[in-house]
Order: sequence, then C-alpha cells, then structure tokens
Amino acid sequence: MSSPPSSTHETPSNAVEVADLTRRYGERVALDRVSFKVPASTTLAVFGPNGAGKTTLLKVLATLLRPHAGSVQVLGCGLPDEAWKLRGRVGYLGHEPALYRSLSARENLRFAARLHGVGNGRVDELLAAVGLAQRADDRVEEFSRGMRQRIAVARAVLHDPPLLLLDEPWSAVDPHAIALLEPLIGRSSGRTRILVTHDVERGRSEADQELALRAGRVVGMEAAFA
Repeated sequence: MSSPPSSTHETPSNAVEVADLTRRYGERVALDRVSFKVPASTTLAVFGPNGAGKTTLLKVLATLLRPHAGSVQVLGCGLPDEAWKLRGRVGYLGHEPALYRSLSARENLRFAARLHGVGNGRVDELLAAVGLAQRADDRVEEFSRGMRQRIAVARAVLHDPPLLLLDEPWSAVDPHAIALLEPLIGRSSGRTRILVTHDVERGRSEADQELALRAGRVVGMEAAFA
C-alpha cells in the first residue's frame, strides 16, 4: 500500500551527515566523536551492546537531544539550529511506543494527524495497513505489546517522512505483523532508514551499511560485542 515518500523538500544525496558528534549526560560521554554518512534511500544498521549510545544517536538525529559538539546534517538541516525545519520530515519509532494509552488507536493517530496537517483518510488507511481496523476504537491500554508496536509504526509514517529512525522496530512483533509492516518501514518502503537493533542477522540483511558502537565510540563489529 506504500507509495514513495512525498515531500516538498529536495533530499540531498546524503540524507544524513555526522562528523565528530559528541553527546554527554553530565560527566558521562554517551557519544564520542561519532562520524558517518547515510546516502538517501539507503539503510544504516546500528549495532552495539546496551549502553553503547545507539538510542542516544537516534534521539539526536530526531531532534530530541542536542549535540554537544560536532556537526550534524539531516535532510540538509543543520542541528540543532534548524531542528524546526526537520521535525515534520522524520519518522521516529522509539523503543517504547509514544502513545496515549487511555485513547483509542484511532484517537492516537488522529491526534498525530492534526499535528502534521494530515487528513483522517490517511489514518484509516494505516489502521487497515497494520491490521488493526477492527480494533481501531479500542483503547491502547487494552492492546498487547505487539499491537501497540503496530500502532506506533503507523504513527511514525503517518506524515510520509523521507527518513525513518527506528529503534528495535521488530520488538514483540510476530512474523505476520512483520510482513504487514514491511511496506511501511521495511526496505521496500523506499525511505532512508537508520535502524537500531540487537538482531544482528536481521539487521545486516536489511542494511546497506553498518555502524558498530561501544561505549559511545565507533568500533569494528567484533569489538562491539567483545
């Protein structure tokens, strides 16, 4: 059901360019001079143990955290100064679904749709695409973890973003749901993707390039899991 991402902005040849990115939490360095580039319409898989800085990296790229040093360009926008230009062009799927549990699936998506200026027809289309049209008016708190993840995916792609930032997107999702989500967030979506996952085999099968982190630094794959 997915169509190529639409945008009034022209995506540069490198969708993401990061040079010497540093981010700290107090005295702890979460990202230490991280550098990489992601060409448009390709997938970067990010690997590493817990605490390596993977989620922090995604949050910086999603404008949820400010870099403390280095250069970050996302879809031609320099961060943090041009974060306001970027936020409507990125789809962010966090490790924990950012949903209002007391609202229904439909209400969650319609609320997000209003923020992005998207019509309710897109909401109905995505509810069907993730296989939850029949449960659309049930509260999210009644859903299983896998069902919440499906709604979170629908929310992440609601505004048809050219860039997806995905943190463990297959968490708690069964093979049937993975097949449903493939046109939305998989390789066939045609979007640029930065994918964080502990599933090395699947991540490598999805990726055009790899980035391994350990203690906030870029390392080789063997060193990342040593």
